[in-house]
Amino acid sequence: MCLGIPGQIIEIEDASIKRAIVDVAGIRRPINIACIVNEEHPVESCVGDWVLVHVGFAMSRIDAEEARKTLELLTELGEAQAEIEAMQNSA
Repeated sequence: MCLGIPGQIIEIEDASIKRAIVDVAGIRRPINIACIVNEEHPVESCVGDWVLVHVGFAMSRIDAEEARKTLELLTELGEAQAEIEAMQNSA
């Protein structure tokens, strides 16, 4: 299963190789943005974009509301997983 994590592009690190810095829940890391740029949306216009990040690549642009909902769902899933693991460990 492929899972994209929402993050917001905060700066362009190297436009020539389409590398940007994304903030994912307070963690900043470099990503490749080649999949989300084109003539209508060049590298320089990506700052501020919300994207789905998978294995170091921005796979698609999403709106802020979709990013918020996805982050909430991922948080809930993480909490559910922690509960399941706690129950398994107490058995």
